Amino acid sequence: MTNDPDRRTYDVLRLLAEHEPIGSVHLTEHLRERGYSITERAVRLTLADLDEAGLTEKVGGKGRRLTSDGRAELDRGGVRGRVEQVRETLADLTSRVTYDPATDTGDVIAGTVTVPRAKRDELEAVLERIDDSPFGPVAVGIEPIERDGADCLEVAAASSVTIDGVFLSHGIESYPDTIGVVEYHPDPDDVPYEDPDPAAHGGAIRRYTDVIGDERATLDLVSLLIEARRTDVTSALDGKTGLLVADNREFPLAHYETARELAVGTRDGLGGTLDVRRPRESGPFPWGDPGWAFGSLTYAGGAECVISACVEADLALEWETLRGLRSRSSLSTESN
Repeated sequence: MTNDPDRRTYDVLRLLAEHEPIGSVHLTEHLRERGYSITERAVRLTLADLDEAGLTEKVGGKGRRLTSDGRAELDRGGVRGRVEQVRETLADLTSRVTYDPATDTGDVIAGTVTVPRAKRDELEAVLERIDDSPFGPVAVGIEPIERDGADCLEVAAASSVTIDGVFLSHGIESYPDTIGVVEYHPDPDDVPYEDPDPAAHGGAIRRYTDVIGDERATLDLVSLLIEARRTDVTSALDGKTGLLVADNREFPLAHYETARELAVGTRDGLGGTLDVRRPRESGPFPWGDPGWAFGSLTYAGGAECVISACVEADLALEWETLRGLRSRSSLSTESN
């Protein structure tokens, strides 16, 4: 474990929260158990600094505990840690994507949702409706698993961030820097701006209704938005205006034609709905027009659509948006 002071400070705050009130002797023992090479004197100096910063306070004869400011700082540190962990996981996964939309083969980044095996008929009805919709057919794999002694099914589909791995394998840098909810209509002509090829996009992403960006734009937020029932895939499957979770990334405009071809090919092979724009075009940009040297891609992937639909139908027991890599050959439009 690194001895970086910022990380160590966060770990000290976390240990205080777990064991407060606690003295320097026991705190030193806990830090050493976690791999730190540190003396009790160094811990006392750290605590003195935290006292001065108003993050900790003494509890007569019992050691230290967190103040309200200390708990707030711990929460902020925890968020930073989770964001960094997701970013590192995503960077690792995208670097290992081998999916080629030209041949519809290779490894994709999968998201999964677990449903009770007893509800297989309901699940297949949902998947059939998705396949029959403009953002279908969605490449899906279904495997029997056991969860807490119960028979379940794990449904896997390709996440939207697979496209970043596809781009990367062709020398195009991109990263999903915005997560949001988009208004969607299954009629590709129902776009409030000019679209030169609406049928290629799997329906129409009309506009963003909610946007979360900057350092908070991680795949964790996909789960939070779905869990908060911010989606409405069901209405889209009914042929009406719906709400989907999507992500947006910018990419170098010099690669626009290649990026658009790869994006449309990926959507055709894996499912979902997307919108690709030049900066001078009007479109559903989450933060205004992209810079003059960048194109914009918004994508709601097959996994995000499947997970949302299962949650809305009360079929989902649990789900994970970054489940790891899966072979395209393990996903199909046929139930296993």
